[in-house]
Amino acid sequence: MKLHELKPAKGSTKRRKRIGRGEGSGHGGTSTRGHKGAQARSGYSRKIGFEGGQMPIQRRLPKFGFNNINRVEYVPVNVATLQAISEKMGVTAIDVEFLKQNGIVSKTALVKVLGNGELKAKLDVKADAFSKSAVSKIEALGGTATTITK
Repeated sequence: MKLHELKPAKGSTKRRKRIGRGEGSGHGGTSTRGHKGAQARSGYSRKIGFEGGQMPIQRRLPKFGFNNINRVEYVPVNVATLQAISEKMGVTAIDVEFLKQNGIVSKTALVKVLGNGELKAKLDVKADAFSKSAVSKIEALGGTATTITK
């Protein structure tokens, strides 16, 4: 095989569609836009959700539910994660600032410690909220679970 013998694999390249360049191109006349109608005109842009004049689905279906403006959203951190952090970094005190500095939670997040997983080390944990199982697992090993109040 020589350089001048190289060519792309069959079907991997396509010719560019040259629109409005005469009937001989196969894309002349209406320039692939069909006959008349909004889509044939310049400046046409279909509105989001437009269904050709049929009543759109977002208007056919009723509204339901609500968003609670008082909802407090926490980022969950399991005790298994705390165990992994204490083993990896060799720490016994973990607080929200520590988690934020090490990129485990974002800097605006509220942290809730959950009881999923196994805890083997005695840890002093400070977080925005705790589940009952997390508190029992932390305190069973002689650690402390302190809730931060803002």
